[in-house]
Amino acid sequence: MASLSLCSAHLSSTPSRSSLPTSSLSPPLSLFPSPIIRRNSSIFFTVTPRQIPQTYPTSTSLVRCCVKEPLKVMISGAPASGKGTQCELIVQKFGLVHISTGDLLRAEVSSGTEIGKKAKEFMNSGSLVPDEIVIAMVAGRLSREDAKKHGWLLDGFPRTFAQAQSLDKLNVKPDIFLLLDVPDDILIDRCVGRRLDPVTGKIYHIKSYPPESDEVKARLAIRPDDTEEKVKARLQIYKQNSEAIISAYSDVMINIDANRPREMVFEETKTLLSQINLNRMIKTDKASPAQDNWRGIPTRLNNIPHSRDIRSYFYEDVLQATVRSIKDGNTRLRVDINIPELNPEMDVYRIGTLMELVRTLALSFADDGKRVKVCVQGSMGEGALAGMPLQLAGTRKILEYMDWGDDETLGTFVKLGAIGGKEVDEEDDIFILVAPQNAVGNCIIDDLQAMTSAAGKRPVVLINPRLKDLPASSGIMQTMGREKRLEYALTFDNCYVFRLLYYAGTQYPIMGALRMSYPYRYELYKRVTEENGKEKYVLISTYSERPTPDQINDAFSGKSREESKKPSGIWAFLGSGFF
Repeated sequence: MASLSLCSAHLSSTPSRSSLPTSSLSPPLSLFPSPIIRRNSSIFFTVTPRQIPQTYPTSTSLVRCCVKEPLKVMISGAPASGKGTQCELIVQKFGLVHISTGDLLRAEVSSGTEIGKKAKEFMNSGSLVPDEIVIAMVAGRLSREDAKKHGWLLDGFPRTFAQAQSLDKLNVKPDIFLLLDVPDDILIDRCVGRRLDPVTGKIYHIKSYPPESDEVKARLAIRPDDTEEKVKARLQIYKQNSEAIISAYSDVMINIDANRPREMVFEETKTLLSQINLNRMIKTDKASPAQDNWRGIPTRLNNIPHSRDIRSYFYEDVLQATVRSIKDGNTRLRVDINIPELNPEMDVYRIGTLMELVRTLALSFADDGKRVKVCVQGSMGEGALAGMPLQLAGTRKILEYMDWGDDETLGTFVKLGAIGGKEVDEEDDIFILVAPQNAVGNCIIDDLQAMTSAAGKRPVVLINPRLKDLPASSGIMQTMGREKRLEYALTFDNCYVFRLLYYAGTQYPIMGALRMSYPYRYELYKRVTEENGKEKYVLISTYSERPTPDQINDAFSGKSREESKKPSGIWAFLGSGFF
């Protein structure tokens, strides 16, 4: 097992807050012990697929990157689904050992091995090679050193439920099962239009990939099994087999829309495999054994208060996404996370957990010498209409009394302020706004817009904002400038999203979760209860944009992406403003 630890010393000319002398004053009252482990002049961070610049930290806690085992991938697809192309791209990108039963059979027969001789007898007689022989060949190939070291890609196998059971008995289990989904009429067109160059062995298509010259065109031939009748028969056999093995790999199976250009299909495939690698690599120095099995989503999220491990996991997840987004030059960011412990709408006391998240972000940037302004909106309105949202009442005092460390962090590298253009100072580097929201009859948008204008190109991060219009007694807030307010709210890009999904009208049990961590795709998870009573979250689909309630309905019901239906069932409530 290979493992490594990486650290990056401060290279910024701005002094680090950890380089300041320790204050002789008494430390502030520690209402919430800080989860951050600070090192004098270094920040320790996790490795991510994108290189993180030294001007922004990724974490202030020590993170170990442990590569426990290589990727194990199975891929399946109907004839002409593009499976061969995707296999080539996966092998090139991830270095996996490509294993095809057809190639194995030919190699064994050519080498004259004992298994090859047995297989040849059946092949010569025109019979199918028995499962036990094919399974033995596959198991032997998987046991070789290159497959164990670099990981493997099992191409088009198993094809039947019996084969899947045999592999399971041999403890051959994939990390992910990729199922390429293409409509039948497209598959038939792809097959019937294929042409083979007998000289070069190259495959062409009369519509989508014609030959380069008339000379090549003249010698093209149709493969015997590419007639429409035979293609339909092959598709029927494929469907019967694929339906049989879905139950065997339902917990790791991902349907991929393969009716797109190969580059787009591979982009989704690459993201899925990279996420598996990333989830394996991140392991904090205080990680509990339970974290090893989370696979991207912690369990027991309806048990509150959440454990320190779960809270720290989400703090780190949000921090990583925020850093990556800022590194890519984004300056208007939005974090939307609604685990029970971070949703003050459920219990007001949970504002303390939200403050912990804010502190994690602020201390991380401050540890790199950045000047952070943490902003909480003040009273809005005048006279009888003056006031602020109940959920934010007392928030400023909580921040003042929190433990910000043993030095002069609060007041030097982290300052507290309100929301508005006048709150922006020249020395501020980044602004973190705590749950900015509209109140009945009062709108925070004007103050927010003035602040972002004054901030210019400096990052502004909104944590759990609530910027939708709320009705006033006269309806003024809904009619005056509403379109411009909503347009402005959309200028903030999501850098992190986490939503739990429940039955309609309830908050128990959890049915699944939606997660997006910049720059990766939206991931839809299904919560599954195992035989031993434990739970886990299974990734069932990914999206390049935030999925609609209908798309979530379809994913949970197992419908393909070409199918659609009206909002109904347990997810219908998502259509009424949840997104």
